Amino acid sequence: MLTELTPLFKKPPLYTKTEIPFWDDEHISLQMLNAHLNPNYDGASRKLEFIEKSVDWISKILPSEHYPSVLDIGCGPGLYTERYAKKGYRVVGVDFSHRSINYAQMNAKRKGLPIDYFYQDYLKLSLDKKFDFATMIYCDFGALSTNDRKQLLKIIYQHLKPGGRFLLDVFSLTQLENFQESQTWEVCPDGGFWCPENYIALNRACKYPDNVTLRQTLVIAKKKVSNYYLWDTYFSKKALEEETVGSGFKICEYFGDVSGSTYSEHSSTLAVLLKK
Repeated sequence: MLTELTPLFKKPPLYTKTEIPFWDDEHISLQMLNAHLNPNYDGASRKLEFIEKSVDWISKILPSEHYPSVLDIGCGPGLYTERYAKKGYRVVGVDFSHRSINYAQMNAKRKGLPIDYFYQDYLKLSLDKKFDFATMIYCDFGALSTNDRKQLLKIIYQHLKPGGRFLLDVFSLTQLENFQESQTWEVCPDGGFWCPENYIALNRACKYPDNVTLRQTLVIAKKKVSNYYLWDTYFSKKALEEETVGSGFKICEYFGDVSGSTYSEHSSTLAVLLKK
């Protein structure tokens, strides 16, 4: 058994993708949804207080009178899209989790909110409409590989009207400095986040060159062994500018986060407002 497991827990090549679409796994997707909906937990979405503050700020810098339509990339269960709709925007949300999209659709219907949701891989997004602005929030941009980020920027650019805006955030180099490398293991006799049954998890957190980190989890259950990779890329202003301007965007302004705080060298995130 040890001989078989050792190769699985080796450091993978940069940006190796998880073979299992865990965001649509019946058990894991439920755990992710619960994490999104917990207003006091910021592991999947930011805390409710921050979300409210963020939407208030976005509605001020991009008022619905001048930017009436918004595309939210990686919308999850609709925490931002619902608040956009209540601010008067025409809203479209896109996510690659059936469970999150189904929840968002049911919730919007129950609340009478006119939001269009699409279950799509946003790296292959193709909608027959263009938007006044788009958002991608909670550092999802940096979870993608370099090539996938380039592809995403191209797709967003194509889905914006002339002069449209794109607001996104990433983890800063300060956040990278606080990243702690580690190797741990845990036993979950009653199941847990990754599996409903008894399993052992081997966890690794490690740094890669070019300001990239990996959080890897090897889940050893009775019937199968699964490997999960969660990548993060950390950015300076210069690095973020090179990628976004290189895809045709213009920089409007930098912020410390998507609630409009002033960026400083101590900020854990870096947000940027782009213009097509």
